[in-house]
Amino acid sequence: MREPVEVKASRSYPVWIGEGLLNRAGELVRERTQAKRVCIVTGEHVVKLYGDRLQRSLEQAGFQVLRFVHQSREQHKNLETYGDLMGLLARSGVTRSDLLISLGGGVTGDLTGFAAATWQRGVDFVQIPTSLLAMVDSSVGGKTAVNLPEGKNLVGAFWQPLLVLCDPALLESLPREELRCGSAEELKCAVLRDESLFDALAADPALAASEEVIRRCVEIKRDLVEEDEFDRGSRRLLNLGHSFGHAVEACSGYEILHGQAVAIGMAMIARAAAEKGICSFAAAEKIRAGIRALSLPSETEIPAAALLEALLRDKKRSGDTMNLVVPERIGSCRVEKVPVEELGDWLRLGGAR
Repeated sequence: MREPVEVKASRSYPVWIGEGLLNRAGELVRERTQAKRVCIVTGEHVVKLYGDRLQRSLEQAGFQVLRFVHQSREQHKNLETYGDLMGLLARSGVTRSDLLISLGGGVTGDLTGFAAATWQRGVDFVQIPTSLLAMVDSSVGGKTAVNLPEGKNLVGAFWQPLLVLCDPALLESLPREELRCGSAEELKCAVLRDESLFDALAADPALAASEEVIRRCVEIKRDLVEEDEFDRGSRRLLNLGHSFGHAVEACSGYEILHGQAVAIGMAMIARAAAEKGICSFAAAEKIRAGIRALSLPSETEIPAAALLEALLRDKKRSGDTMNLVVPERIGSCRVEKVPVEELGDWLRLGGAR
């Protein structure tokens, strides 16, 4: 097993990447904590696949184990589910010396992290992502949140995990569409920092679930988190495709999956950046071709007016401006401060009608 990727943030922690890590979870968690009890937070589908294996590993390491099972669609990452989890922790007498463990995708990780950040003003938690998207993106970096009807991830906190365990063997049970969603975040990392990674993914989409590609994406995210843990500068680059993408997600009632929406958002912002003279038309078309090579969508039929309304509620808006991440070329992007009155123009240049 290779050494973990170390994230040096307000709390430093290892990101282990390798097959078989789920069976070693109890041992690896025990090395990092003196907690006696853990609460596994997991989705109704994932618990059937991996819940018992994780619980056995934890119990063999001497932990007492509770479970909280929730509906794991994006629309269920809300204050109601958060309140149900808080209620279980209260009834079970969970204290600050105990531990939460997220076993699932990005929805479960965000929910667990926010619960950990706020339960008795902060309790440790561990990320065990079971989706490709969560392995390469949401499990690393300490962003936690739940949604409101008015917008995505509007209620949240920065709260770094105790450790992250990425076991690529868990991806074997993932539906093909979910794998594609994870590859959208990998392609995003490549557009940000690594053209050779972009070329490799576009040429062979099967590489998306490989340990090497997962590790490289975690390293890219690690670097940006260490530069700017609290998202005031260079970490904002990780929002490439997300401003337009979150608007697409919200307008679809979350029927369009996160990775699909990010792919659409990347295609739109690349096209708009080319129209604005920020990147070449060749680079924009290469990005769109890469998205299509991964069997991801690059367009939306949602009207520009609806997207604009959702965009104006985005948490990345700051007063009268919005921070849009735009590609300059593959491997280099920048943050563009756009007046809100110009957002409609950007959407239209990106292909919205």
